[in-house]
Amino acid sequence: MDDRTLSDLLRQFGLSEKEVDTYLAILDQGEAKASTVADDAGVSKRYVYSTSEKLAERGFVEVNDHVVPTMIRANPPEQVIGTLADRVETMRPALDERYSATASDPDQFEVIKSRVTVIKRIENRLADASEEITLSIPYEHLPEVANELGAAVERGVLVLLVVSGVHQDTIDESEFEGIASAARAWREPMPTTLTVDQRFGLVAPTEMILRSNSDKQAITFAQEQLVPVLVGSFLGNYWPMANEVYTTAPTELPQTFQDFRHAVLQATLHLRANHPVHARVRAHPVGSENGQVTVDGKIVDIRQGLIEPASNAFPVETALVLNTENGEKSIGGSGSFIEDFEAETVSLELVR
Repeated sequence: MDDRTLSDLLRQFGLSEKEVDTYLAILDQGEAKASTVADDAGVSKRYVYSTSEKLAERGFVEVNDHVVPTMIRANPPEQVIGTLADRVETMRPALDERYSATASDPDQFEVIKSRVTVIKRIENRLADASEEITLSIPYEHLPEVANELGAAVERGVLVLLVVSGVHQDTIDESEFEGIASAARAWREPMPTTLTVDQRFGLVAPTEMILRSNSDKQAITFAQEQLVPVLVGSFLGNYWPMANEVYTTAPTELPQTFQDFRHAVLQATLHLRANHPVHARVRAHPVGSENGQVTVDGKIVDIRQGLIEPASNAFPVETALVLNTENGEKSIGGSGSFIEDFEAETVSLELVR
């Protein structure tokens, strides 16, 4: 490490430039009188005396004023580092308490300036997912989050993944097995985005992820009003223009889904495999938060754009049509406005 880098690091612990020069002069001597340190550091003898007292209070040096002339001795580096580490560690409880209070704020916004921090936030949020993940990320950075994606899939989370900056013909679908429910690729760069369970969102500009020295910034937010907008942008803009490279196999039924899109994806896979599916949906009429009902019937139509070929009329349309005892009824997910019912949970089972 050169002198300039060492000086910069020492200044991060509250030392001024002249204090750093004085301390380094003491280190070089090991032990010296004030006049010698003053000559080496280019400061006055009086300044050495006053600065040495401050350095002694911080644990950097010891001042022996019981001899004439006064001698100043540098403490061993391991002792100095240990003292600094102990002082930093004493801050941990207070920092943890404040961080927890901020992280639990439902209206939290965070501006991120580091690519490393963006990846860390993505990893942490993927680990928290319980229902649904949408993620667009440069292909070269996929390995950094693959483990957390795999763990989410194992927990039964729907994972819709877009990798950017790569041509579909250069990748193999096996790369996505076990880390995504459905995956697509787009050869052009695109922003990195993440949504988790309709509650957390992250957006990072393309340059920030691809270039380590970018001055761009990312933002995270945990507002229930904003996250669905980002999900809509993902499904309405990024997902349709990317090319399908992987789709999971149908899961075993019966199964109950808290996430409506996950139910639609699995119902689609089963119907395309010629497996008739019956659905029991706990729902409420669209436009009303009251009057919870159970809609029960065989699935006769699906409108979706999650896997090819798409069958919806517009990109974000996702719906099931059931043949019930009261005729055909359409079921949509959270925020539905053109369907008959808005689903809360969906149970699927094969028709025997």
